[in-house]
Amino acid sequence: MQPSVNAATTPLRRLALHSMTTCSTTATSYGKCIMATYTDVHKDTCKEEFAKFGACLREAVSQTSALPGLL
Repeated sequence: MQPSVNAATTPLRRLALHSMTTCSTTATSYGKCIMATYTDVHKDTCKEEFAKFGACLREAVSQTSALPGLL
């Protein structure tokens, strides 16, 4: 039986939480870029938006992992 886990204690759960809350603006920007170009996607189509979204997630997850009792 798996031990009980707080909703945001595992790395994947923290990532999911921040992608919908902390980084929702950059996620939306990246999503809009993909939707605007999905019929003609090629390498680096939305590179700038993806980089901003990734940086936001890395920052958010690293901050909460440094403060384990926060969530």
